[in-house]
Amino acid sequence: MDAVPVLDLDPLIDDRGTRIIVCCGAGGVGKTTTAAALGVRAAERGRRVVVLTIDPARRLAQSMGIDSLDNTPRKVEGIKGSDGGELHAMMLDMKRTFDEIVEAHADPDRARAILDNPFYQSLSAGFAGTQEYMAMEKLGQLRARDEWDLIVVDTPPSRSALDFLDAPKRLGSFLDGKFIKLLMAPAKVGGRAGMKFLNVGMSMMTGTLGKLLGGQFLKDVQTFVAAMDTMFGGFRTRADATYRLLQAPGTAFLVVATPERDALREAAYFVERLAAEEMPLAGLVLNRVHGSGAARLSAERARAAAENLEEGRIVDQGGGKTERSGSPATEHEQSDLATAAAPPVPEAAPTADPAQESDVDVRHLTAGLLHLHAERMRVLSREQRTRDRFTALHPEVAVTEVAALPGDVHDLAGLRAIGDRLAAGRTASP
Repeated sequence: MDAVPVLDLDPLIDDRGTRIIVCCGAGGVGKTTTAAALGVRAAERGRRVVVLTIDPARRLAQSMGIDSLDNTPRKVEGIKGSDGGELHAMMLDMKRTFDEIVEAHADPDRARAILDNPFYQSLSAGFAGTQEYMAMEKLGQLRARDEWDLIVVDTPPSRSALDFLDAPKRLGSFLDGKFIKLLMAPAKVGGRAGMKFLNVGMSMMTGTLGKLLGGQFLKDVQTFVAAMDTMFGGFRTRADATYRLLQAPGTAFLVVATPERDALREAAYFVERLAAEEMPLAGLVLNRVHGSGAARLSAERARAAAENLEEGRIVDQGGGKTERSGSPATEHEQSDLATAAAPPVPEAAPTADPAQESDVDVRHLTAGLLHLHAERMRVLSREQRTRDRFTALHPEVAVTEVAALPGDVHDLAGLRAIGDRLAAGRTASP
């Protein structure tokens, strides 16, 4: 890891030119916690921050001491901000955001007709890509208000990194009128031929919309298109504007991953896609990295020492070889082994049975701890190989590592601790 550039996050969040930070990556890698911790740290360093999360588990609200989050930014109390620093947080309500678009771009009567339309209700609640698109729509709204000088976005969990980047274009293409006009064609043709044509077109739709096939569905489509006809171009325009916003110099992408093969494979794919789309990548946050305070004691020596104890053999506490021929011991390993593995040997062996049983218990306990240490070292070795594969493919990507914590983060103090680790600007201790 010595040749890998180190990601230093404090200069990024202190830079007033940084207006948007997007945390992206596979699901379950800690994106929500990372986004929240960055928001807390930035606010306490003087920024006016809003964190937009898409996390349905509501962990962000709990960790920030808020009963619940909704589509309206809410101020987080307890932030020790300097120079006017504040933190607000919100959770995307996908359908409500879509409703707000309709209400903002249609007169009251037309807006009500659209909001009550069954086709619109299915589209706004279940169309593939709607959540990702609405996250970016909300981002555009927040940026346009200029109330906050830093927006931190926790992107939706998705199977593919492409979903987030493609959603604005995909939904914009759907709503620009071309596909809607295709669905409107049967109404103009009429009869069985029209319904046959409708069925061909509907084979392209998602399961949610497919359930609405039939005459009533066709009527709903007609009503929907008639009401929204003047708005389709606006969706396309805003989708393009959002995409340009993601490419702007004031935006920084942070790819979040864990040191696991699948997570880093998707992270590498995302890094390549961001480069292809000319979007500004700040670096990789490698989350939940394991470490050990006795890394000098190798897995092989720990395992061998445990076997010696279990078999009743004496572990050599001095120099030289201990348990296996052809396995020389370094001075550090000898020291760790003597400290961690060997129980004290009394000058005179006690004859009482309780003392003998106690000695056996200590040996078994020590052997168990040595086995745990050997397993931990195996995990460390696997994580290191996985990191090395990623950095070999992308040596230009700056990396910061966050050590694994024993439990979940539940409050601001925990988020501050994560922020400290994020901003440390170095790899996790071995």
